[in-house]
Amino acid sequence: MCGRTSLFAPAADLRDRFDAAVPEDYRPRYNIAPSEPVEVVTNEKLDRIDRARWGLLPEWADADDAGFINARSETAAEKPAFRDAWESRPCLVLSSGFYDWKPVERGPKQPYRFHREDNVAFAMAGLWERRETDTGPLDTVTVLTTEPNDVVEPIHHRMPVILPREEEATWLTAGPDERESLCRPYPGDDLDAYPISTAVNDPSNDSPSIVEPAESEQSGLGEFV
Repeated sequence: MCGRTSLFAPAADLRDRFDAAVPEDYRPRYNIAPSEPVEVVTNEKLDRIDRARWGLLPEWADADDAGFINARSETAAEKPAFRDAWESRPCLVLSSGFYDWKPVERGPKQPYRFHREDNVAFAMAGLWERRETDTGPLDTVTVLTTEPNDVVEPIHHRMPVILPREEEATWLTAGPDERESLCRPYPGDDLDAYPISTAVNDPSNDSPSIVEPAESEQSGLGEFV
């Protein structure tokens, strides 16, 4: 699953990494919650980073609904909410790292940050939808999920579809059958995870301190391997 994300790379680095123009009002964010805008590259405009509201709204949903923040990649082609977007509206959801929570014996769940080591940002596979509203067009997006890899599995039973860099263009330009083959647990060995403070639980907390390792826990994956 992916229920919270971040994007805080400098604008110039994002431009170079994705070969795309960055919005002039871009600002780093460390704690992006559902219903907030996320930066995306859509198949409609490959050379520009745009924004879409996180929570895909199918045509039949009310414009003020929360929408679907995640879609199971195994069934997206069959579900009415995602069928049209799966056929023709893939996108990249840009991220510096996402968060998930691990149950513990006592107290609140322990949040973890997942990130790709030594990487400016990475792309999660997404689907987007455009709706006409009383205030104009509204673009919304969902993040596709798949089975967890060895890094995510100890913490959660689902993970976002993270695309290797060499597959990002294919995701945006290929047909549904080829894109389906890309929906798998992230195969790279550069994904890392470490526990962070429960301050991330409150979306109003949005500062660099969010990504600092929790003082009471050992960072890294030593406890899992």
